[in-house]
Amino acid sequence: MLGLLEASGRRGHELPPVRTPLTVLVPAYNEAKVINATILSLLSQPSGVGGEVRVLVIDDGSSDDTAAVARALYGGHPQVEIYSFPNGGKASALNHGLRLAQTEIVVVIDADTVLVKGALEHLAAHFADPRVAAVAGNAKVGNRVNLLTRWQALEYITAQNVERRAMALLNCVSVVPGAIGAWRREVLLSLGGFASDTLAEDADLTLRVLAAGHRVTYEQRAVALTEAPDTVRGFLKQRFRWMYGVLQATWKQRAAGLAGPRRMRWVTVPNVLIFQVLLPLISALLDAAMLLGLAWSLMQTRYHPDSPGLNEHVLFFYALFVGIDLFAGVLAFALEPGERWSLLLWLPLQRFFYRQLLYLVAVRALVAALRGGAVGWGKLERRGTVTLPLGGPGESAAD
Repeated sequence: MLGLLEASGRRGHELPPVRTPLTVLVPAYNEAKVINATILSLLSQPSGVGGEVRVLVIDDGSSDDTAAVARALYGGHPQVEIYSFPNGGKASALNHGLRLAQTEIVVVIDADTVLVKGALEHLAAHFADPRVAAVAGNAKVGNRVNLLTRWQALEYITAQNVERRAMALLNCVSVVPGAIGAWRREVLLSLGGFASDTLAEDADLTLRVLAAGHRVTYEQRAVALTEAPDTVRGFLKQRFRWMYGVLQATWKQRAAGLAGPRRMRWVTVPNVLIFQVLLPLISALLDAAMLLGLAWSLMQTRYHPDSPGLNEHVLFFYALFVGIDLFAGVLAFALEPGERWSLLLWLPLQRFFYRQLLYLVAVRALVAALRGGAVGWGKLERRGTVTLPLGGPGESAAD
């Protein structure tokens, strides 16, 4: 299994480099604190893609001075173009960028994200295969400044990126993340571009690309460091939007889930529903049952000394689940060169605090979906705390 997952991450080694220029779309809304660091990381990329990188910053009607800040430093740069449009949402901004782009391949990154050198080159290599329509990059948390952001960093490494490796082998990647992803422009235009009727335009478009029969893959060496929420309130807001958006996108593609490509029917859609929706809900019930059982056993031991006391089987199986978590974490870190293994020390605590937040998000998103109605985007305030790595691709100064 380890060999297969490693092969999925190294697939770019098997392909010749694509000698074509790239256009990078950077949608921005109130990103004045971070936009220039993002642009700098793009201009610092090696020129191995065979042509200079064109950077399009699309200011989506920001209420701060995002566009002015970018123009002050990069307004005269030959590779950077900065556009301002009335606020229409992220999907609208990206569609403006698609129309302005003139290259075969477009890369989309968030405005709070910086790329590790070589990321664009590794993404572009996959497009030597004409079947490939999209490539998901390796998003990592770049602001590991407190316990919450370190837990998020763990989740990105041990869950999201491991899943994308496995799904890439089956051509079933369900989300090309907005933080870093590359797309074949003509495929996007043929599908109508990004849709604005969900809160997860990246997941929606990825599912539509798969439903149309194209290939979506993953590149672990295309590392992007993104700014994760550093407060519980911000985290809950972001994850609610993600999960609610994924539910919307999956519901939109229910027809393809029933009658579309076989891999989408049997792997992609079931994987989303089981592991991103159903499993968090079931896990919450199991954890609650464990705590209630433990409390009941302690009460019985206290007030009824002759009772059997703690159920050793329950404790054994719960310890077994924790052990499986640790094993999966070790496997994930073995697949991520340059990551700091000391981050794994926070993994056992993650089960008892962080995952309860995910349970809460899953319940809220499901209830909101069943009720219907519009849900706002929930813009997060940027801190500008992402730092480029000092050593390996996952090691930042914040560590």
